[in-house]
Amino acid sequence: MSATQAALTQLLPLAGDTFDKNKVTPGILGFIVFAVLAVGVWALMKSMNRHMGRVDFEEAPDPAATPTTTPKPTS
Repeated sequence: MSATQAALTQLLPLAGDTFDKNKVTPGILGFIVFAVLAVGVWALMKSMNRHMGRVDFEEAPDPAATPTTTPKPTS
């Protein structure tokens, strides 16, 4: 058995006694992960709004809405 395995087998039973099995919370690590994800989504939304503002889009005219003119016959 390696030193790491020996340390883990000695520490794991101690960790099992300190947790209340009826009360489990994400803790500070869960909050940090959630906060980083929220800031990332906010940054992506801000970037998307900036890029959408730069788009210059002109829609092609609808062919059914424009009157069709026929050329006049020449004689």
